[in-house]
Amino acid sequence: MCGIHLIWGKGANREAIQKLVDASHHRGPDQSAIYSPWTGLWIGVNRLKILHPGPDADQPLWDAEGNSLLIFNGEIYNFRELRTLLSKIGIEFVTQSDTEVLLYYLKHFGQEGLKKLNGMFALIFVDLVSKSVLVAVDRNGEKPLYYAQNQDALVISSEIRGIASLQDFSPDWEQMEHYFYFRTPLPGKTFHRGIRAWKPGRYSLIYRHSTFRWDTIDAPKEPEGIPSQAVFKQLLEDAVLNQFHADVPVGILLSGGADSSLLYALWHQKTGTSLTAYTIQVEKKYRAKYRDADSAIRLVRQIPADHRLIQIDQRVFFENWEEYLQSVDLPIGDSAGFLTWMIGKAAKAEFKVLVSGAGADELWGGYQRHEAFSKYWEQHTFWNNWAGFFGKFTLGRGWRKYMSAISSEPNQTFLNFSALQNPPADMIADYARIFNNQLPEYKRMLDFDRQVYLVQDVLKIHDNALMAHGIEGRSPYLDASILGLWGKVKDPALLSGKPWIKNILRENELGWVADRRKFGFGLPLKEWLSEKGEFSNRVFSTLKSFDGSHGEHFSAPVRQLLKNPEQAAKSQFLTLYNLFLLAEWAKLHRL
Repeated sequence: MCGIHLIWGKGANREAIQKLVDASHHRGPDQSAIYSPWTGLWIGVNRLKILHPGPDADQPLWDAEGNSLLIFNGEIYNFRELRTLLSKIGIEFVTQSDTEVLLYYLKHFGQEGLKKLNGMFALIFVDLVSKSVLVAVDRNGEKPLYYAQNQDALVISSEIRGIASLQDFSPDWEQMEHYFYFRTPLPGKTFHRGIRAWKPGRYSLIYRHSTFRWDTIDAPKEPEGIPSQAVFKQLLEDAVLNQFHADVPVGILLSGGADSSLLYALWHQKTGTSLTAYTIQVEKKYRAKYRDADSAIRLVRQIPADHRLIQIDQRVFFENWEEYLQSVDLPIGDSAGFLTWMIGKAAKAEFKVLVSGAGADELWGGYQRHEAFSKYWEQHTFWNNWAGFFGKFTLGRGWRKYMSAISSEPNQTFLNFSALQNPPADMIADYARIFNNQLPEYKRMLDFDRQVYLVQDVLKIHDNALMAHGIEGRSPYLDASILGLWGKVKDPALLSGKPWIKNILRENELGWVADRRKFGFGLPLKEWLSEKGEFSNRVFSTLKSFDGSHGEHFSAPVRQLLKNPEQAAKSQFLTLYNLFLLAEWAKLHRL
């Protein structure tokens, strides 16, 4: 796990690349370097040592002939398989690192080799003979990469803050509308005009800094045979054994829910080894509603672990808020970011790797919006005809939201289910192109979540919050083998409610985990905002000030909430927190 950086063209010099490296020191505090392969090109790297921590695996890593080099952020889980292949064609290795394997694999197979990689990665491979640069990001976007490009220069970095330090980028307040409804900027965009996110599964072989084209890494290979629970279990066991392996201590984010509980159960079953597990625990008066800690405590009584509870209340929140805010590279409207950061802070003295259950809900239908869409699609003709009528009745906020979201277009219906409130019509087209209309309706919705919510929210939080403390986050459910299996599953019943995950839990005497109600991972925002305490006072004050200083850039619905936050404390508490985070972040960065 590292930070990688490049400046090519005008402004490429030692001082500029050092700025990028210094801005990402937290991503790789174990080693850093800068280098100029040729005039007008500088690269830099921060290394967090996970595999083969010795200095001979430091980056940039060169081939034996001195013709190519690699800087790389991530892990290649099938590097042993690739190493065996390369050894058969005569490659001799100096280290036991996946970085050296990746270097030679790309040298011999080029961009075609990307489709064989099983892992999470953002990489820059420099060929000094052809004077070309290969840039690529993994299929899920687990490892972020950002860039700014014009006719004069190309700048690439693992984080936005370094790029933003090189010149003045004006704020892109058009992204506020997307953030307001979907918690994040539009895919590919940031809050800095001119700084863009490198999209998942994309690569480019670049010969001129002023221009390049996108290509897409092929989908992972689908397993042979009919998809089954037995195949899924075997693939997940293999992924757990692969991704829990490192040359440094590994821990786990244990929510007490189905996904992380199953990962830990399989690990312990296969190895008999206990790990350190981290769980958030809220104040006692809220635990009837936020029960993750209670479930995790019960789990570790059944499957031993060194269990660490991270206590969260308003005092702890404000003691850590400023430091957390300093660490935020790109605001994501999700309080899970703060909680993940708190776990990272507690773990950093002992661990460099934390495993989580990220990705299971998006692939296997674990969210309420998936259930809602499934119910809608089963009788979509009825709902299209009668939703407007039933929506007139006062039947509770959740029911009204469901009714108001229904459209004659299934894609738009799911977009409405996904948003914090129904987005305006002129925003629909921005997301419509993301839907893969070659997929059947229900799986199309999961695929949309995989491309948008998983990438834009879950994985960006995972990376930013943990890397702020120099910790690598891993997600076994996103293993290439499991993605390949998912691509082959056609039956909607197997993609709704995570049946395979829950059945395997039951096989392991964890039926109570499988059957427990799902709780969201986040702060008790509704409760905090409903109380007349420090939290609500600061949030309301900040939002009103934000409207005064920036309101001219925002639409009427946004301004209405900023002006009168007290009125929305019980119904739009998620949005209020999101706006509070953005307002405080913008103030910190003087945007």
